[in-house]
Amino acid sequence: MFKRFDPTNDVSTSTQVKASVQRGIKSQISQSHPSLTEEILDELIPKKQPLIQYKIGPHLMLYCRHVAGDDGARGGDEPIFFQHRDGPILPTLKFVHKYPGVEFTNVRVDRGAIPFLLGGANVMCPGLTNEAAFFLVVAGAEMPPDSDEKPGLEKGDGIVIYAEGKEYPLAVGFMTMSSKDVRSKNKGTGIEVCHYLGDGLWSTDEIH
Repeated sequence: MFKRFDPTNDVSTSTQVKASVQRGIKSQISQSHPSLTEEILDELIPKKQPLIQYKIGPHLMLYCRHVAGDDGARGGDEPIFFQHRDGPILPTLKFVHKYPGVEFTNVRVDRGAIPFLLGGANVMCPGLTNEAAFFLVVAGAEMPPDSDEKPGLEKGDGIVIYAEGKEYPLAVGFMTMSSKDVRSKNKGTGIEVCHYLGDGLWSTDEIH
């Protein structure tokens, strides 16, 4: 999605998000990441600080917060979340790295998946079911393990992807099937990767 992203050429329009729309965005983020309380979201996306929406192509939106420049100069806009079509609102990797104490909903893949992730490949089910890989349940009782009634992660859920032995995440994406189906089928694509370490969005600090 962002493999060759270049903000100087790929960004078409920008608008300031209205307060009512911003509340809706925060609500969607909290649903995808239940451990992000209203207080945490208000710190990450301050109410008094404008949220800027950039359009990338016909179906991709990039949400940025304004960064003040030095000595009163106009600063740029820092990418913090993005959304493709009606999919989940996903955090940028640099944003997640900046707040290591914030618990975004996430999974961990085995060490063997790392070179594929860094190339932008999707995550296959076996990379999530090996003994070295395990789903991280970071929201306590709000997101329980798979049960007969409900999987821990639903198809379409947005997640941050960690890897065995790595402190910081390597990618973000969304579930192409539920965690219950991943475990039972154990074949095919389990996660579609949208943004990864080293792609064009990772290389973008600010948009001007």
